[in-house]
Amino acid sequence: MTIDQRERAMTESKVPAVTLGFWVIKILATTLGETGGDSVSMSWLGETTPEAGASALNGYLIGTAIFLTIFLILAAWQMKSRRFHPLLYWATIIASTTAGTTMADFATRSMGIGYAGGSALLLALVIASLAAWKLTTGTIRVESVSEPRSEAFYWLTITFSQTLGTALGDWVADTNGVGFGGGAIFFGALLALIAGLYSWTGINRVFLFWAAFILTRPLGATVGDLLDKPTASGGLSFSRPLASAVLAMVILALILLLPQRPGRHPAARDASI
Repeated sequence: MTIDQRERAMTESKVPAVTLGFWVIKILATTLGETGGDSVSMSWLGETTPEAGASALNGYLIGTAIFLTIFLILAAWQMKSRRFHPLLYWATIIASTTAGTTMADFATRSMGIGYAGGSALLLALVIASLAAWKLTTGTIRVESVSEPRSEAFYWLTITFSQTLGTALGDWVADTNGVGFGGGAIFFGALLALIAGLYSWTGINRVFLFWAAFILTRPLGATVGDLLDKPTASGGLSFSRPLASAVLAMVILALILLLPQRPGRHPAARDASI
């Protein structure tokens, strides 16, 4: 390996370049996380409603244990790897969002703290994780995710944000009759607003990235619920395992077809964060 190649390897991020394709796959991955998490915690291990009591509680706990274990294994593999591997990265993202689904359902339903309490708790954890990352490494730019310390904070923040997004999605969809379709429109509009702010304002790019990253999760959560919840609850009543399988195949196709390269966050030139 030449000196230039070594220097490039040291500066390349272990996460993908932030492109339109990145956001498309991210939204699909969060939708898969919702349908996949519900498939295990509700369809296979428990009843389909939290009123089922101990059955639902066990479903959320067992589902969380399964998906959190998978996520930790994949995250450790990802951090041990020396360079960006598209399939490994997106598998870790999917595992984090699926674990986030079951953890959020356990926190907001089985623990009895409700959507508002769960969302507030998880938002505090996201902010605390970002603050600790900033204080420890000096930056929360995605371009910094090239060494173990920053990568550990990256995956910790992602896990909290995926869990927060599930709680936010459920909160909006279940409040004032908004429904899953209305919730998807609401969060889609917020993401469009962030895209507009990115294009037409000078607002800090790192802040906008993390705001968008967090909001893709409730969008995916509401779309996932729209697909697999019973029609009586406002969903389309699609088979959860079938919806999950279709989403997984689409994601795999996009990963293979769209350019997947390590890259720098668009905020690489922004020195404020």
